[in-house]
Amino acid sequence: MDRREFFSWVRNGLGGAALAELMLRERIVQAAVPGESVSPCPHFAPKATRAIHICLVGALSQVDSFDYKPGLIEAHGKALPSTERPDVFFGQVGRLRRPDWEFHQRGQSGLWVSDLFPEIATVADELTVIHSMFAETSNHTPATFQQNSGFRLNGFPTLGAWMSYGLGSEADDLPAFVVIPDARERPPGGTINWTNGFLPARHQGVVIRSNGPPIDDLFPARPIAPDAEAAARSLAAAMNHQHLRDHDNDDMLAARVRGYELAARMQLAVPEVADLQGEPAKTQALYGLDRPETADFGRSCLIARRLLERGVRFVQLFSGGTFGSPRRNWDGHEDMKQNHSQEALRIDRPVAALIQDLRRRGLLDDTLVLFTTEFGRTPFTQSASDVVGKGRDHNQNGFSVWMAGAGLKHGFAYGSTDDIGWKAVENPVHWHDFHATVLQLLGVDHERLTYYHNGIQRRLTNVHGNVIRGILA
Repeated sequence: MDRREFFSWVRNGLGGAALAELMLRERIVQAAVPGESVSPCPHFAPKATRAIHICLVGALSQVDSFDYKPGLIEAHGKALPSTERPDVFFGQVGRLRRPDWEFHQRGQSGLWVSDLFPEIATVADELTVIHSMFAETSNHTPATFQQNSGFRLNGFPTLGAWMSYGLGSEADDLPAFVVIPDARERPPGGTINWTNGFLPARHQGVVIRSNGPPIDDLFPARPIAPDAEAAARSLAAAMNHQHLRDHDNDDMLAARVRGYELAARMQLAVPEVADLQGEPAKTQALYGLDRPETADFGRSCLIARRLLERGVRFVQLFSGGTFGSPRRNWDGHEDMKQNHSQEALRIDRPVAALIQDLRRRGLLDDTLVLFTTEFGRTPFTQSASDVVGKGRDHNQNGFSVWMAGAGLKHGFAYGSTDDIGWKAVENPVHWHDFHATVLQLLGVDHERLTYYHNGIQRRLTNVHGNVIRGILA
């Protein structure tokens, strides 16, 4: 049987699954495009083999979404009960403000989710919410870099690049690491958010658009006769390989050669993945493709599912872009209710549909879904000290993210912030811990996935990181 048929057989049979685990242990089953780690991955049997990372750009408010704080509701309109002067981005510390959306316990687990996300609330029993995240900066761009790479400076490989480097890809006609930006614009820092950093260049994320042509210049601008195209490819290949021999296998040129070879294969694969017309009408409606407010992100989520089905290792979706006016991200400085209502409406149905669809297809059992934001927002308003304003400032001290899928405790909340949702106080989680846990679920020891660069064995988690054992099933 061919590779795809084999993995389909494995997914649907207990005996097949057992055999696959044995084969993985003995490294009999290899990725179509193998990883390059010096310590070959996976290091142990993985719970997940692929991941989707949904990044909310601009900072989702934890106290308005997943972090239920009765103490904040009771303290509405009062001054912050602390002698500490908060270090906030715009320097204004107004009165405490209750959440703008009601909270309810959801599903059999009783997980608290607000009415900001009524559709995601329906899959609460699939979620593993971490309430005690903290970041090292409240500046969007370096915080977004840290969310993706573990470092606040640019130039470091992102999570998707490390996964490509360590685990390779199950597809040879699609990249291991694909990025689908917000249809409106790219996030702050642009391509740095999916850079390969100092890893070999082929591990950089490849951007696919959910609207219009999926990839620029994938096809020639004018028709070319098959014989002429074949001759041109043959000549280019000969010249490239000669150049590689003459220049000691230069990494950038080698990556470009591989890129062109992959692009030739992608000419068939990408249009097929991006063509959603073959999806049943019921599935398209589930993702919200029939609604103008959800169509953009719905297409992104549906394309992401199709990419994973075809062997892509890591797909990253961005909700929100840069910081112009009007705001097209989650940066609710002026009016939280207006801002978050606008952004949540775009993604709520598609994200819930993605979870439901993955579960229905049996893919959630070996897929990891990540839902993160670079930091949170303050429980007090961004206003004069005696005013209950409408907006909230940046808050790196405590915020919420969630995960779903393979190897996790479902319908589970981990850690906590203080009584008003300002600071992480119970089981604080840094990005290094988060990344170590993601790699653990993928069968990778975060201390063994390294790359020698400038005299240092670099890794995603720097010299830190502890696996969050408390959320693992």
